[in-house]
This record gives sequence, C-alpha cells and structure tokens, in this order.
Amino acid sequence: MHVRTGGPDGPTLLALHGLGATGAVWNGLVERWPGRWIVPDLPGHGRSEPLPRYSFGALAAAVAEVVPPGTTVAVLGHSLGGVVALTLASGWFGVRVSGACGLGMKVRWSDEELTRAADQATRPAKVFGSREEAAARWLKVSGLHGLVPADSPIVDSGLVEGWRLALDQAAFGVGAPDLDGLLAAARAPVILAAGEHDPMCPAEHLPDGAVILPGLGHNAHVEDPAALDPLLARLRDA
Repeated sequence: MHVRTGGPDGPTLLALHGLGATGAVWNGLVERWPGRWIVPDLPGHGRSEPLPRYSFGALAAAVAEVVPPGTTVAVLGHSLGGVVALTLASGWFGVRVSGACGLGMKVRWSDEELTRAADQATRPAKVFGSREEAAARWLKVSGLHGLVPADSPIVDSGLVEGWRLALDQAAFGVGAPDLDGLLAAARAPVILAAGEHDPMCPAEHLPDGAVILPGLGHNAHVEDPAALDPLLARLRDA
C-alpha cells in the first residue's frame, strides 16, 4: 500500500478516503490535526496494489498493516473509508482505535443500486485518449467534479498514464455496509457525520446524534476542511 505520514508528535490520525478517490483528498485537512497522521491510498486506489477480492474486512485488514504496532489511532473515514474506519473500531484487526468517525457513509442501498455497482465491478478499465478525458472521468467517479481543478496534483494521484483511472473496477463490488452491526461491534466511540446536502448520506438515514455539517455536500472534507474541526476535536479528545 502507498502511505504518506507526517505531523508533529502527538495523537495519531488515520485518514481513509472514499471509493474512487485517493489519500490526496485529505491534504487540506491533515494539517489541522494536532499530531501525527497516516494517510494511505486504499487497496486498488491510487498507488496501492489491488486486492484479489474486496470486502470491508479485507480492506480493514490491509489498512491495519500500515499502522505501526502499538500505535493508538483515531480514524476518520469518508464514505467507503468511513465503513472501513468503523470496521477497524471493532478491534478485530489488531489496531488500537481510540475513536472512529464515519463521514458521508452511504448506509442505505437499493437492490438496483447494488446491481449497478456489481455490474460496474465486472467491467474492464476504460482507456482514454488523453489526460483531460481521464481526469474528467476520475473527477466524476470520485465525486470531486467542481471541487478540484482538472490540472490538480490530486487528480494526478488517481490516474495512470495511458490514460486510465488507477481505480480497480472490482472495488465497486464491495457491497452495502451493515451499520447496525458495525455500531454494535465497535469497541471505541463512534461519530457519524454528513454534509447537510449530501445526496448519498441524507441526515434522515443516520441515527440520532449524528453530526450534520451545514451547507456542505458529500465531500465536506474537501469543500471546507475547517468545518471538520469539531469532529477532529472529538477524535482528539477520545
């Protein structure tokens, strides 16, 4: 797995991106964390190798390998990364988690949506005629269209010269999370959050007590990193 680390001495944050994105989406947020941070590209994304089969457990097991032994981490995950964060909070993967936050997790899936995702997982990666075409597709898949310029290094982190997306199509087949099961299994405090205008994670789909970020959408951490300061504070205090 490709992993970046940084920050001063202090509590450690593990930041996990969503489906189709890369760890580069956390660039504006990790500098706001008052300690060390660990930011991987999830398997099958960016510069990380793919998995033979995608499940939330398989992703959590892979991420657990990049956490130094004995390190306690606060985990902040977006969308797919949020599900992995809650999976790690179970303690089943050998990572000591002090607190976990799932941001913008899609927790309700229709049969039609799952069928579409499974179909997408079987399609071969498309090769584009130019970087511009590949960049446009990556921005759409990652949900960052209109938030990140097409010529940004963040976009480059999700592309392979040729031109195609670095994303392994099979990752689309990961399935739907069992939110109730994840919350029941968690051995650390869990925070659920979403942007007020997140179409993938409406406030009414989350349990009471979830944090709703006013005026923001699905990629709240990219739209306004400072808006996540209260979430970071809660993770730090945990």
